Amino acid sequence: MHADNDSTPMHRFFAGITEQTFHSQLGVPDTDLIDYLTGLLTRFIRSDMVFKVRSLTGKPLTEVADMLIEAEARIGAAKRSVHQHVGDFLLFWSGVYPESLARMQRSDRKDHLLNYWAEGKRAYSKASELSAEEESGSEAELLSKLSHEFELCAYGLGEVRREWERRDQQGDSRPIILM
Repeated sequence: MHADNDSTPMHRFFAGITEQTFHSQLGVPDTDLIDYLTGLLTRFIRSDMVFKVRSLTGKPLTEVADMLIEAEARIGAAKRSVHQHVGDFLLFWSGVYPESLARMQRSDRKDHLLNYWAEGKRAYSKASELSAEEESGSEAELLSKLSHEFELCAYGLGEVRREWERRDQQGDSRPIILM
């Protein structure tokens, strides 16, 4: 899905750990799902990709409530894209950095009453429905799978993080996937 990043060292790093975690550790041999999650991790290295949804004035939206409002203001592929990003955003934070969720949902923020897991599932489901309308069958199917398997994917991404931290602590700099 993101072939332009497939050859970067970070992509290969995440591909190896994600495949090992989902296939070997969790027993989920779904290559489309693993590839999508690898792409998510690779894209979200850059903060401009994490906060790519912008207001009309160009300011990055950092709260899910604002992203959902923006999604509803858009039509067609742009609407699907924002819903998909909301799913990605919530899956990333819920899985990779769950300790950040308390800060993101402080009582002084718009997101304080949102259930991030439910919103992530709903965002992927909505993106799936919109993809199906655009006749993107395989993409719609994958987005639907992300909606239904949100908890498993979040757990798996947490395991991916633990593995990369374990390797980092051990100074393991060996390549994960050899070219």
